[in-house]
Amino acid sequence: MKVEDLEVYNKLFHLALEVHQLTMTFPNFELYELGSQLRRSSNSAPANLSECFGNKHTNIYLEGISRSQGEIRETIHHLKIANAKRYLSNEKLNIIVSQL
Repeated sequence: MKVEDLEVYNKLFHLALEVHQLTMTFPNFELYELGSQLRRSSNSAPANLSECFGNKHTNIYLEGISRSQGEIRETIHHLKIANAKRYLSNEKLNIIVSQL
């Protein structure tokens, strides 16, 4: 079994791509501020799963899952900030957060 076989990995992978596309619509001055933070945190969630997947040490595997969950919470925070700044509609925010 590969990490790509995990449904959670695939969902997070595709959401990272969706968030990336979304950040490209932010104002130019936010591309390297909030946009960059969103791209990094959303990409880190599946990356952490990938890094720890299949590790023979259960504690390392669980740590990777925990880090991934932390990145998801960080991504949600950044999305809420983007929504408050009106870069993201309430509807789009709710859709992405429900998928996360």
